Amino acid sequence: MENQRRRSPRYSFAGTAEITADNSNASATATVSELSLRGCRLDLKNPFPLSTPITVKIRAGGELFQSKGRIIYQQPGISAGVTFLTIEPQSRAVLRRWLDAAGKGTQLPSA
Repeated sequence: MENQRRRSPRYSFAGTAEITADNSNASATATVSELSLRGCRLDLKNPFPLSTPITVKIRAGGELFQSKGRIIYQQPGISAGVTFLTIEPQSRAVLRRWLDAAGKGTQLPSA
């Protein structure tokens, strides 16, 4: 049922994320385990509270993606879901390359 609510395909992904809460400058690092055109799943032990506005920077394959976002779900001690809100054109191009590669089952080069 959860997959029926998704508006874009979600792919397994391996990347590193740096997350900063926009309202407090608190930060954390996480592993990105799933990625879509609209958001990602971050594996981290202490996710920010629901609805926290954030800036997320994801690095993979020698490239950087950056977006404003918001925490939309959390599993304390396990993970958090992020929706992307504002993506600059350069970052959108990086995201599309990553998703194209993931859709073809191609692994990104190590950074």
